Amino acid sequence: MPHGFNGVVPYLTIRGGKGSEAAAFYIRAFGAEEVRRMPAQDGKRLMHCQMKINGEDLFFSDDFPEYTGSEAPPPAGVTIHLEVDDANAWWERATAAGCEVKMPLDDQFWGDRYGQLRDPFGHSWSIASPTPKEG
Repeated sequence: MPHGFNGVVPYLTIRGGKGSEAAAFYIRAFGAEEVRRMPAQDGKRLMHCQMKINGEDLFFSDDFPEYTGSEAPPPAGVTIHLEVDDANAWWERATAAGCEVKMPLDDQFWGDRYGQLRDPFGHSWSIASPTPKEG
């Protein structure tokens, strides 16, 4: 694979010139590690940011309506899923950082501890880990 990337990499658009805020937030909320940051020529926005969350890549940039002809719509219809070792710990960190609960974390009928959140930039996230087996 070119550049060492595998499979599908989510690429988010951050509205309102808040790309740098999003980078700091993802570090606090999801334990992200910043890999690369490319500022835009205006010195205010991010042209590109690459982060690792739970060992996987996430890309994002600020919105650039001057190139696309219109502002990006509010995020909708996509959820970024985090399959983690301890859903409770990841959930606690994300909600403490400021994620809004969309679906409370709970044991689900399909065998996962699962819940959904929304970050301050409008993007939806789900967090899950297998429900511990009794026994």
